[in-house]
Amino acid sequence: MTTDNPIKNTKIPFNTGSGEAHLYSLKKLGELGYGNISKLPFTIKILLEAVLREYDGFAITEDDIKLLANYNAKSPSGEIPFKPSRVVLQDFTGVPAVVDLAALRSAMERMGGNPTSINPQVPVDLVIDHSVQVDMFGQEYAFMFNVEKEMERNRERYEFLKWGKEAFDNFRVVPPGRGIVHQVNLEYLAKGVFTRKEDDGSTVAYPDTLVGTDSHTTMINGLGILGWGVGGIEAEAAMLGQPISMLVPEVVGMKLTGKLREGITATDLTLTVTQMLRQHGVVGKFVEFYGDGISNMSLPDRATIANMSPEYGATMGFFPVDEESLRYMSRTGRSDELVKLVEAYTKEQGLFRTDDTPDPEFTSTLELDLGTVETSLAGPKLPHDRIKLSNMKKAFENSLTSDNPTMGFNLTQEKLANKGTYRNGQEIEMKHGDVVIAAITSCTNTSNPSVMLGAGIVAKKAYEKGLKVPAYVKTSLAPGSRVVTEYLKEAGLTEYMDNLGFNLVGYGCTTCIGNSGPLPEAVERAIKEGDLIAAGVLSGNRNFEGRIHPWVKANYLASPPLVVAYALAGTVDIDLEHEPIGKDKDGNDVYLKEIWPTSAEIKEFLDQAIRPELFEKMYGDIFESETWDKIPVGGGDLYEWKEDSTYIQEPPFFLGMGEETEPIKPIKGAKVLVKVGDSITTDHISPAGNIKKESPAGKYLIENGVEEKDFNSYGSRRGNDRVMTRGTFANVRFKNQLAPGKEGGFTKYFPDDEITTIYEASMKYKESGTPLVALAGTQYGTGSSRDWAAKGTNLLGVKSVIAVSYERIHRSNLIQMGVLPLQFKEGDSADSLGLDGTETFDIQVDDNVKARDEIKVTATKDNGEVIEFMTDCRIDTPIEVDYYRNGGILHKVLRDYVEEDKKQNS
Repeated sequence: MTTDNPIKNTKIPFNTGSGEAHLYSLKKLGELGYGNISKLPFTIKILLEAVLREYDGFAITEDDIKLLANYNAKSPSGEIPFKPSRVVLQDFTGVPAVVDLAALRSAMERMGGNPTSINPQVPVDLVIDHSVQVDMFGQEYAFMFNVEKEMERNRERYEFLKWGKEAFDNFRVVPPGRGIVHQVNLEYLAKGVFTRKEDDGSTVAYPDTLVGTDSHTTMINGLGILGWGVGGIEAEAAMLGQPISMLVPEVVGMKLTGKLREGITATDLTLTVTQMLRQHGVVGKFVEFYGDGISNMSLPDRATIANMSPEYGATMGFFPVDEESLRYMSRTGRSDELVKLVEAYTKEQGLFRTDDTPDPEFTSTLELDLGTVETSLAGPKLPHDRIKLSNMKKAFENSLTSDNPTMGFNLTQEKLANKGTYRNGQEIEMKHGDVVIAAITSCTNTSNPSVMLGAGIVAKKAYEKGLKVPAYVKTSLAPGSRVVTEYLKEAGLTEYMDNLGFNLVGYGCTTCIGNSGPLPEAVERAIKEGDLIAAGVLSGNRNFEGRIHPWVKANYLASPPLVVAYALAGTVDIDLEHEPIGKDKDGNDVYLKEIWPTSAEIKEFLDQAIRPELFEKMYGDIFESETWDKIPVGGGDLYEWKEDSTYIQEPPFFLGMGEETEPIKPIKGAKVLVKVGDSITTDHISPAGNIKKESPAGKYLIENGVEEKDFNSYGSRRGNDRVMTRGTFANVRFKNQLAPGKEGGFTKYFPDDEITTIYEASMKYKESGTPLVALAGTQYGTGSSRDWAAKGTNLLGVKSVIAVSYERIHRSNLIQMGVLPLQFKEGDSADSLGLDGTETFDIQVDDNVKARDEIKVTATKDNGEVIEFMTDCRIDTPIEVDYYRNGGILHKVLRDYVEEDKKQNS
């Protein structure tokens, strides 16, 4: 069938390998004269297919198609709308998303609309993985104990999610104890290619694309699937059928050649790639991997690199579909029909990679010979600060006295000799660098059988030589899916992991997100006694200050086999290449090389343990769980908010909201709430970990009858704005320059120069009608896609953030919560302009504001001195202007729904 519009003629039939379906042909589009499609990066082709398929002449226009079809790699420009095929959530970010959906229904009813019209318009999967904590470890029954504690702490949240599962269409929930969202997505949820029925009765195939409320959603890029992390607010809009507005990205090509040497792991490669791409500069850009080195990488190796895309700053780290992708889909139990469809579709669309595929045109390129990669760690505070294993001892010792805030601890010579004593049935002298947490954790590495089996082999060889883990090391194994423990068991390696204390503690994020649980009392006492720089070694993706555990200041990312090795050594202050890791049964020195696995050993175990039946068995009941199934479900279409709940509260975002927007007005008389330096993370802004009794959030919980032992974590209470607002800027390691010498959520309240908590100061400013601003350095908001970092900022009364630069997701989240992000001009900063945070600010924004405008800021000091400077408005697109004018993206969505509802009922 042909139509008058040539774009519609791109819909053509193709053979799926199991029958016939249709697709919107990129090849046909090129033949119609729309551009040289074959030269485009794979990622741009996938975006182009999405706008081509969703073209309606209104929301998505011919200009959008032309913009991508004629993509200029060297100077990309413009803005496009993108509708992902589906959305994935985890429970920390998913609960507030469902709370907002429930609040939208309540608001819809208050505004006279139909609340049941609020539903996800695309498939949504929420995986509960962020709530399990490592309370018990090193014991056979640790897993069951931690599961019971998780259920006990989170029952109210889980009841709420079960309500959401029943109340909303297109919404599935994977219960707790089933795995980590990104690994479950990789191994089971991802389809590669979707099909749908269109109005003319035809079946159309199209790429599996997604956004997720977790920055490591990018892991799925390893399977050739387009996807990235967005803020919870933006994900909610996508769920409600709104296109995501995005700037056409630069695409950086990273060429991989050769293959890894014997003994080098995917983790070593990933940390090397992370460092290189951080240095290259890829913030806000797509990274696409190409080159014949890809053919020497397993799919889990690719997924590990893709997972850490946020750590190198990119929006995505994409590997195109190839033969290995198809093999992986088959190995993980996908149907033959689906695998054939993915192969047929990607080949027909020019989305299938081989070693002979011509290199696409990229914005810029860099190259890595895999043969040059060395065994590595990263730390002690940032994931892109890579350290060669051979340099580790020296690097740690240098960090102790370094005054670099992102790399060192600034100890005096006197404090270098500090010691503490571990007393628990035995006395052990502890010193700086002793490993107190050794965690095999995170989907980043536990999704990779090679490194997990490698860890098991190290444990086996170590146990057979009689090596033991020191008593002060908290060991844990928390894989991203049940498949891992199953293949470790089938390989006969579980008993050796258990014997060294790496017992299963849960299937969830645990230590990687700060849910490391309490340290044994004797360990914490020794650290405090000696004021020690204790160390953690984990196979995670982040090691930001204060994230892993409040008392563990030096944290290093490493492969699972290295985690086991450092647990055995008991310290990071060691040269594992030349110093013994311990002594065997006969008192002989044992070196790392003696217990390190060979590639042949790993392959033998791989061939023995990894089978499709294993994945089919473990994922056959993925949406079921005995404890989950017993949770009662209450309520109807509207959630019944409970005033006394400390977990779930109706957020105030839509209360008192009118149907019409109000004009944007200048921000006048604003005071500074926080002034911070560089690399302030979303962990600093909105911590996910423990709630301190003396903090504003802790005091609130106590006032509401919650005992300290039941506080749970900030992450688990993201459904309650009262807790989360009090927790904003309350990370124990947060340093506000307005409260020098103090760590945590403190600031100076200026009318009387009083040092008080940030929450208390903000409430006083609110009473006096004083708007607030925040001043920041580079990479403000780096880290997790944490929507509460923006929501909390909004609820504290901060109207604008002025920073040297922003991380992508947080900038977007600020706008979507009605907070104005401004950026200092090139070369300017708060310090260079002489701003100390005591000034009063006037920001000349008004109703005529446009994307990327220049905005004048006036800062007046107490002595009357005036500092005027220009800033760049980081509202980057016209639709973001609309969001800001509405007070946020969800306000706009709600007004659109109300308007549509009125039309239908008029």
